[in-house]
Amino acid sequence: MKTTVINLSIIFLFSLSYAYGQTDKKKATEEISFEVSGVCKMCKSRIEDAALYTSGVKFAEWNKETQMLKVAYKTKKVDEKTIHKSIAEAGHDTEKVKATDEAYAKLPGCCKYRDGVEVH
Repeated sequence: MKTTVINLSIIFLFSLSYAYGQTDKKKATEEISFEVSGVCKMCKSRIEDAALYTSGVKFAEWNKETQMLKVAYKTKKVDEKTIHKSIAEAGHDTEKVKATDEAYAKLPGCCKYRDGVEVH
């Protein structure tokens, strides 16, 4: 009887630690969406690459019609502000970080969204 109680206690403790570990893993990844300025397929590629080259980002997809970027990232490796900065360094304004004039100047002519180039 005593060993049965001990065995059940051990099983209970292992199941609790397993359940806690599963809950912790679910919270470790977050998905967000935010606005990023761009106009074409080249912009799409550059924006998504800038996000994906950021350590901890697992998924990035930019929609040129809505100007929205959807990102999934590991919260223990990267934060939202760092993702915004990476995209701005590639020359694209986000809703939280504006690209420097130097980064923007490096964009190809068809990607100059600040200069009135329309989505194409």
